[in-house]
Amino acid sequence: MSENLKTIRELADELGVSKQAIWQKIKRDASIDLRQFTSTKGNTVYVDVDGQKVIKEMFSNDSSTRHRQQKDDVDDNEKDAVDGQDEVKFLRNLVSEIQSEKKELHKLLDQQQRLALQDKQLLEEYKAEIKDLKALTMAPHDDGEKEVTSDKQQEPKNSTPESQPKPKKWWRFGK
Repeated sequence: MSENLKTIRELADELGVSKQAIWQKIKRDASIDLRQFTSTKGNTVYVDVDGQKVIKEMFSNDSSTRHRQQKDDVDDNEKDAVDGQDEVKFLRNLVSEIQSEKKELHKLLDQQQRLALQDKQLLEEYKAEIKDLKALTMAPHDDGEKEVTSDKQQEPKNSTPESQPKPKKWWRFGK
């Protein structure tokens, strides 16, 4: 193509804006008839020298886009600074909350360890008492034997002959 023609992308790069910004400007300004300044080849739109001048004037009539972008960047930086201060305050509060929770957890852990130690001591005392009770129940008799008692009941001896089992005969001759 001719050296005088530029694409919308090239114009956008030259002006420091996006292609969409150029298209939006053209659509907003009803006085511009884009067809008289452009030619299309495939999907690419080429703008002639006159069209380039018109588009550049549209962007220069507004307060410059770069100036607005810089101003927005400064405003964003100021907001970021304020947000940063708020963030620092938030983080400090968070740290102090975490520290207080940590202290509380240390207290609870200490309390748990004390209770575990008390339980262990009680268990040892109970074991000692059980040993003492076993020693008392296994007291020696007059004849020197030790009596062993258990939780099981002893079975009473059957003294009646009817209750004693009869021996079975293993042979069956005759009847």
